[in-house]
Amino acid sequence: MEFESILLPGIDAKRPLVIAGPCSAETEEQVMTTARELAAAGVKIFRAGVWKPRTKPGGFEGVGSPALKWLMQAEKETGMYMATEVATEKHVYEALKYGIDILWIGARTAANPFAVQEIADTLKGVDIPVLIKNPVNPDLELWIGALERLYNAGIRRLGVIHRGFSTTDKTVYRNIPQWHIPIELKRRFPTLPILCDPSHIGGDRNLIFKISQQAMDLNYAGLIVESHCSPDEAWSDKAQQVTPAALKEILHNLVIRDTVQTTEDLSVLRDQIDDLDNELLQLLAKRMRVSREIGQYKLEHNMPILQTQRYDQILSDRASQGERMEMSGDFIRKVLEAIHSESVRQQMVVMEREKKNGSPTAEK
Repeated sequence: MEFESILLPGIDAKRPLVIAGPCSAETEEQVMTTARELAAAGVKIFRAGVWKPRTKPGGFEGVGSPALKWLMQAEKETGMYMATEVATEKHVYEALKYGIDILWIGARTAANPFAVQEIADTLKGVDIPVLIKNPVNPDLELWIGALERLYNAGIRRLGVIHRGFSTTDKTVYRNIPQWHIPIELKRRFPTLPILCDPSHIGGDRNLIFKISQQAMDLNYAGLIVESHCSPDEAWSDKAQQVTPAALKEILHNLVIRDTVQTTEDLSVLRDQIDDLDNELLQLLAKRMRVSREIGQYKLEHNMPILQTQRYDQILSDRASQGERMEMSGDFIRKVLEAIHSESVRQQMVVMEREKKNGSPTAEK
């Protein structure tokens, strides 16, 4: 898939592309006040939720179509483009009727192929930028599937929003970033614009700058940030919204690195990485050879492949060792889990091969 630019006339191509506005369009006064302050801060694209899919019924689920009139009034007064979320055929028709400039598909909708297909069918023949948030669960293929459905409907001005992934674990984040997933998406589709949603990843306004800087360091195209004129009084997600003034300060402090100028300077270090990767592969090959020898020993002595007590000890010891060597314990555990999985596979191959050739233990 090759994607066209999502930039609208008058929007500078330099990073970051910024989309900002309140989580929800609550009142006309709130929309207009926030839009005026964001426009004064230099923001060109205003976002606001009109229909809000909440986890449980009873919460504020958005004003609905009447709020679109407020967005159009804000566009008329400030000159900003307007963006909102759509989840159904009706939402798309209403948004297009009122002249919304950019649509996005939320995380819950992106996880539902039927809903995405309905939106794609409704948008056939329409030339409008559409952004797709990652599904709530870390499923890259499902995310790509949503892109393909829109692409097959003829939409070429596509981008994605990385808003993190739901987890039951207690972490500093509301939704864990799992940066490797959007990185893999970008590897597969180099022309695809990726925006970061630091508000939903962090769930805390104090984390917005840090997450935004990480996104810029990873060469993301832009940011979509929740900004409210009075965030502590917001009707939804108050903890993760910032004032337009605070957003202006965040954007001012971001370091946007020059990715072209340093390419030659990195060549020596990249050569070192290549050499080290080669050494790692050679070491892993040696480790797997030892694993096969262990598998042979277990076969000859009628021992089971999986030795859970030994495995638990390795995970604990190596994770602690890795942390002492300035690496994340979680990273070390994931690496060891992958190595262990391959080691078990290698030993199973040894045993299966011996079964075909006649197990030595069967002759005793």
